[in-house]
Amino acid sequence: MHKSHERALQALARRGRHRALQPRAGADFASNDYLALASAPELIDAARAALERGVSVGAGGSRLLHGNDREHEALETEAAAFFQAESALFFGSGFMANVALFSTLPQRGDLIVHDALIHASVHDGMRASKAERAEAHHNDAASFEDAIKDWRAAGGTGTPWIAVESLYSMDGDCAPLGDLIEIAERHGGVLIVDEAHATGVLGPDGRGLSAGLEGRADLITLHTCGKALGVMGALVLGPNVLCDYLINRCRPFIYATAPSPLITALVRASLMICRFDNGRRERLQKLVAFAAEQLAAQCGFAPSGSQIQPVIVGANERAIGLASAMQARGFDIRAIRPPTVPEGTARLRVSVTLNVTEERVEAMAAALAEEQARLAP
Repeated sequence: MHKSHERALQALARRGRHRALQPRAGADFASNDYLALASAPELIDAARAALERGVSVGAGGSRLLHGNDREHEALETEAAAFFQAESALFFGSGFMANVALFSTLPQRGDLIVHDALIHASVHDGMRASKAERAEAHHNDAASFEDAIKDWRAAGGTGTPWIAVESLYSMDGDCAPLGDLIEIAERHGGVLIVDEAHATGVLGPDGRGLSAGLEGRADLITLHTCGKALGVMGALVLGPNVLCDYLINRCRPFIYATAPSPLITALVRASLMICRFDNGRRERLQKLVAFAAEQLAAQCGFAPSGSQIQPVIVGANERAIGLASAMQARGFDIRAIRPPTVPEGTARLRVSVTLNVTEERVEAMAAALAEEQARLAP
């Protein structure tokens, strides 16, 4: 019994892919808490105030069976107004929201064209979809259009759905959203933009990189609430008809216990901070620019242009060794290995957040330069 699982784990270890949980320790260069809101006094106060006004901790059921709390409805109304969409729907996690979107909205006879580096949750959703799918080269708008043209030429008559992240979580680069929405318009398609790593950080008021496209009938956006917003869950925003369809046909929405009303109240508070506190974003952008200067000067890295800086080292074992060395020196930096990233591109993912100071950034870059030299092949 369990021998097959043991053998599979041993095989992972031989390939340098075995994972294990690690406690948080050292200066934060690993999290997605970009604006340092996860433990911010403002959200602690919001939690206290929500409990005092009687907001419950648990929902007690699915949204369709007693679990629909006034906090859910208030958040969705406020989020739709903030992100300038017709409707919003709140899910328990970004992973669940992506699975829900891609398993439910594209229909048999449709086509999903996804970026080669799209998130794992999108792949899980597509596996449950009846639509055809095609992979486009990373951030290559022409590749997306070619896939749609080839599908049409082969007799495809349904709706093409274009799936991208606005800011890619492992490379720190941004999708050509302007070109992609034009492609969606030309071919009667829909653009789905996962704003997970841009929400709260980029765009006016932190509304993400799709902010200039808001309100279109051919756009759906997903805004994760567990990264820069500091809480958990995810908001799907788009046309009324599509959100209504999700409520009626989406199994991850219909059958899941509704998100905690208390958490929902905290997401509302976090969106208010996003809307009215540009100071956090400004401080983060200054820190990102400083980190880029330090990593370029001390390590020779070309800046990614965002708060996510990949340090690609290639071999799994070298990435693990470099991460361990940095952790031993007091910097929480983690190794990212295949299959999360393509084979041969194991890396450190350096995340810049307001949980660290310029002094810690400078020290981190110096330590990374030293450890890279020490562990050079």
